[in-house]
Amino acid sequence: METQQEINYNRIAAAIDFYRNNFREQPSLEDAAEHVHLSPFHFQRMFREWAGVTPKQFLQYLSLEHAKHILKGEQVTLSDAAFETGLSGTGRLHDLFIKVEGMTPGEYKNGGEQLTINYSFAESPFGQIIVASTHKGICYMAFAEDDHEAAFRALVQHFPNAAFRQLSDRFQQDALFIFTQDWSRLSEIKLHLKGTPFQIKVWETLLKIPMGGLNTYASIARKIRHPQAFRAVGTAVGQNPVAFLIPCHRVIKANGELGHYHWGDTRKSAMIGWEAAKMYQITEKHVR
Repeated sequence: METQQEINYNRIAAAIDFYRNNFREQPSLEDAAEHVHLSPFHFQRMFREWAGVTPKQFLQYLSLEHAKHILKGEQVTLSDAAFETGLSGTGRLHDLFIKVEGMTPGEYKNGGEQLTINYSFAESPFGQIIVASTHKGICYMAFAEDDHEAAFRALVQHFPNAAFRQLSDRFQQDALFIFTQDWSRLSEIKLHLKGTPFQIKVWETLLKIPMGGLNTYASIARKIRHPQAFRAVGTAVGQNPVAFLIPCHRVIKANGELGHYHWGDTRKSAMIGWEAAKMYQITEKHVR
């Protein structure tokens, strides 16, 4: 049975999908509300509670023009603008205190043999997630939809020889604070990743894309000093084992299109808009 948070997310996700498919017509509040079977008043209130901005403001951030605007200056992001104008004292961006440790060659090769992995299910603004951790940090996070068994099987396929316990630990709790942005309650997030050296280098580069910012595959390839390897970069981005914390949703196509996302295109749009909305709130707060 769906929780109220899941029902609300599904409605907002449907609205985002509607906006994304119809942004050229700039649909009205009434059109979007009717699409998700809510009154304009309740839709406006629910959307603002979820995203922190109005549907109209959110639509602006989801448009292709927004993506193209950010990419005009590849190194300039909403976050950069905030820092340059003295708005940096707004809170700690989680990208700056996530630490990555790659698994040993033995752990990588044997599929997690001799590793004990704790896992649990939790709610996020973007749907249910499964989050898993070793004794060194978070090793896996994925959107679980409504099928916990299928989500667990996907985790086991990633670490076929590990031992599993359904147990929430401190690593997982720290990671989940990210969604509430209650960053005062955590010191740092540690990731313990299974990947090739190239994949880990790509994932570490993704962590340097600030909240509210977007990069292209080609840009990331240049940053890791493999400018011709943008296709390999795209593959590594698609194999990211830790949803949201490693922000592969911040990578888009060079033409400004959002592109596909392992956990759903609508969810990617939701994440980009949600983060841009948070940066908008921060900027508005300090401008006032």
